[in-house]
Amino acid sequence: MTRELEVAVAAAEAASEVLRGGFGGRLDVQYKEYAELVTEVDENADQKIKEVIREVFPEHGMLTEEGGELEGESDARWIVDPLDGTTNYVHGVPFFCTSIALERNGEVVLGVVHDPMANETYAAERGEGVTLNGEPITVSETDELEQALLGTSYPDDPKEIPGGLDLFERYTNLVRGMRRLGSGALDLCYVAAGRLDGCYEQGFSAWDVAAGVLILREAGGEATDYQGGELDFEDKGLVASNGVLHPSLVGVTSGGRT
Repeated sequence: MTRELEVAVAAAEAASEVLRGGFGGRLDVQYKEYAELVTEVDENADQKIKEVIREVFPEHGMLTEEGGELEGESDARWIVDPLDGTTNYVHGVPFFCTSIALERNGEVVLGVVHDPMANETYAAERGEGVTLNGEPITVSETDELEQALLGTSYPDDPKEIPGGLDLFERYTNLVRGMRRLGSGALDLCYVAAGRLDGCYEQGFSAWDVAAGVLILREAGGEATDYQGGELDFEDKGLVASNGVLHPSLVGVTSGGRT
């Protein structure tokens, strides 16, 4: 394990202590935008991650959901979501996580996702595979849509919800089951661990998916845009799978299969 990965895991675990400490309590909930919540716990966890990382790597830049962009003096930038699944958290639903990725020269080279309530840590470095609590994991072998269990999210923008519902219906008619769990980062990790066979996400930001996409790919999975092309974190549509199902999933998101 490299020093960077050690620090990322330590930062995620430090944030998880903050999240567990506030879970189930009275929260001061504010709205950044429509349906986009933030609490003091998000901000406290964000600050804890910054402290852990910048103590060791003060020259690195950082992009966090709560703190925005912090300029660095090197080619390295951390991409952080201290609490992915805030709506679940606010309502006392124990499905949320901390997501931390390291980017060098525009390429994500490290990803850590920590689920505080399940005490599960997904960790990956580019080219080195991925582990869940120290044990290697891999994607499922499901090769038929009719046997697949998929995860998803809906867009926050009300104008985009009808299209999201249409896509959900099209998939529902083709697969064994659909799950809207409430955390895009954990959706990707569940595909990596073979718990889900695929997922698609709408209306995400870099901090939502940067770590999860690397974790998925290191587990043998695939992630693209809705048309099957190269994924850009500025895109608003992501399709992820165990690899063998990818053409079929893209066929739906690109409008080719109904």
